[in-house]
Amino acid sequence: MIFKMENVNLVYDIGKEMQTYALKDINLSIDGNRLIGIMGPSGGGKSSLLYALAGFKIPTSGEVYYEEKDYSKISTAKSADIRKKEFGFIFQRHFLIDYMTVLENVLVPINNDSSEAKNKAISILKELGLEHLINKKPYQLSGGQRQRVAIARALITDPKVIFADEPTAALDHKSAIEVMNFLENYKKDKLIIVVTHDSSILKDADYIINMMDGAIESIDNKKGGIL
Repeated sequence: MIFKMENVNLVYDIGKEMQTYALKDINLSIDGNRLIGIMGPSGGGKSSLLYALAGFKIPTSGEVYYEEKDYSKISTAKSADIRKKEFGFIFQRHFLIDYMTVLENVLVPINNDSSEAKNKAISILKELGLEHLINKKPYQLSGGQRQRVAIARALITDPKVIFADEPTAALDHKSAIEVMNFLENYKKDKLIIVVTHDSSILKDADYIINMMDGAIESIDNKKGGIL
């Protein structure tokens, strides 16, 4: 089992008259390489669920396990090491460094500019159709190209899991579909979890987790099998 959540609650403003449940009574198991979407309205708990799975948010109650490791029982350093080595992250904003080239941006997570590392980065950029842009700066790229560079940066560590929080929200529909098509190419080798408000980009998702008011309202099984 890659992820398991047991009776997870994430509560803000504890002790105050009005408490807010970012996550409420979550029980969830996720296994296998696949593409999973998380959908719901703003404030419904989508991003909170993703960040709890990634170990960024420790729940108020309940347990979150990654490969049988309980985040609440391991050190902050160990949790950070897992994120660095085994997770890749893509966000709504690309967070590329303006003064660095495309190639340099991709190498940032591994802090390595050896020939071997550069060749690996160039190989990933080639898969994403960006090999001709390796010496360009982010401001010289289109929105879709910048987001593909962010995908390459997330892939450089060869992560087991890719977390994507609204990765296409700032893109036009054509660029959004393009970015999702690239991500979908990797689901045979990795678990990919995508938070979005746009159902059209999840046409090839294996499952869609629907969130409402911090709770899982339903799970749509699009490909058969068990989540």
